[in-house]
Amino acid sequence: MANLRWYKIEEEIPVGDFIRQVVVAGKKLCLLRTEGKIYLIQNTCPHAGGILSGGWCSSGSIICPIHRYAYNLENGRGAEGQGDYIDVYPLRLEDDGLYAGFHQSLFSRFFRK
Repeated sequence: MANLRWYKIEEEIPVGDFIRQVVVAGKKLCLLRTEGKIYLIQNTCPHAGGILSGGWCSSGSIICPIHRYAYNLENGRGAEGQGDYIDVYPLRLEDDGLYAGFHQSLFSRFFRK
């Protein structure tokens, strides 16, 4: 996963299934665990702006609480016929915690702080 910058998720990770809003690298995102796997996705539904951390999971998808649009947690694709998608961020577990990877723009790669 070249050109990723990794940020530690400072939130405590609950045991068992959960869905919650977290802030990572200044972005409000949705962190969740379902069926034993943790995912980090965008928190705003692209359809109508619903907050995905207020939704629920079903069959490997996050369901928006407003219009019940479904998004695959592995690849972000909307259900058939929706024609939209959400961002899914890579995660890695280290000895000191969970990290999220963000693609860096060409500009930010040259002018990082």
